[in-house]
Amino acid sequence: MRELKDKVQKVIEEFSPKAIALSDELALNPEVSEQEYSSSRKHVELLKEAGFEIEYPFCGIETAFRAVIGKGSPKVALLVEYDALPEIGHACGHNVSGAMSTLAGIALASLKGELNGQVQVIGTPAEETNGAKIKMSKEGVFDELDLAMMIHSGGGVSYVHYECLAMDALEFVFKGKTAHAAASPWEGRNALNGVQLMFHALDMLRQHIRPEVRIHGIIHEGGTAPNIVPERAVARFYFRAPKRSLLNEVVRKAFNCAKGAALATETEVDWRNFELSFDDMVTNRPAEEKMESIMRELGVELSPFPGAQGSSDIGNVSHRCPAMQPVLSITPRKMALHTRELAEATMMDEAHHALVRGAKALAFMAIEVMMDEKLRSSIREAFEKEKQA
Repeated sequence: MRELKDKVQKVIEEFSPKAIALSDELALNPEVSEQEYSSSRKHVELLKEAGFEIEYPFCGIETAFRAVIGKGSPKVALLVEYDALPEIGHACGHNVSGAMSTLAGIALASLKGELNGQVQVIGTPAEETNGAKIKMSKEGVFDELDLAMMIHSGGGVSYVHYECLAMDALEFVFKGKTAHAAASPWEGRNALNGVQLMFHALDMLRQHIRPEVRIHGIIHEGGTAPNIVPERAVARFYFRAPKRSLLNEVVRKAFNCAKGAALATETEVDWRNFELSFDDMVTNRPAEEKMESIMRELGVELSPFPGAQGSSDIGNVSHRCPAMQPVLSITPRKMALHTRELAEATMMDEAHHALVRGAKALAFMAIEVMMDEKLRSSIREAFEKEKQA
């Protein structure tokens, strides 16, 4: 196993300039969710050059791909993200983390014939919105994998244990009746009042739900002119909770808030998902422990898990196969994700060094899983146990 690791480490160092150039190019030319045409193509070009068999587009998604090398089992997948955020670019560091996975895949391809099993590199666009991993999970893309993994970029801290919140993105459309707001407002039914009352109802609900639940929303549409009673108003909310079962109960109560607001304002309300639903993370301690030892061996200083702070479609993957998503700092300064500062940091030398180190960690972990049957069994057992919890 040591010889295999030494070989992939050498390949990673050799190919790292191309991976760094890819990451920087994406930083300079960010593409938002479901528009990552150039970004996905550039990942595919590198993987094709390394000898992977490519499906692109993949799973009915124009900017998704799957690159495969090797046959049979065990099977390990490296997940690649590359979507940016509107206006602020790669402020979540997907340019760096995606290049990590692709570089690790290229290194593992050099072991073809020496490493039994199959390595997949899967391009998973739109993590920031509709989450391609959600659709892929539903269609069974990950079902036969022994482990699916990626490393996410972080600002100032690194940790292996990762959890994410289940999330439903819901849109509530209130419908009323127009009237002249000055001459005859009594003839109208104010849809915006329905939205406002729903916000108040949800605010009152907060004191009766668990503190780890998150509810945050906006008025998406609020009318067209001040002198017209709004006949249509739209609110959009993200509802989040650590477990899907708890989230379902919170959403049920939110529906009652909407119905009550409509009843009180004599309007009508309908709702729908405006984005796909994200699941919570099924964690896997044996996989995490192995990755912790690998990252420490590579000189990464690990911190305790700071608590779930958001949602990700990696959660959906973790319900279909063992999965993990450590966080690796790409800057020595503590820095929040989704900020212009983080986007700028992705092009600094520290981010380039983290990219190479992260690729080594992913490649080493893949070798461990593919070579160690006992480790694979313990990862599988933990997955089955945690999935039922």
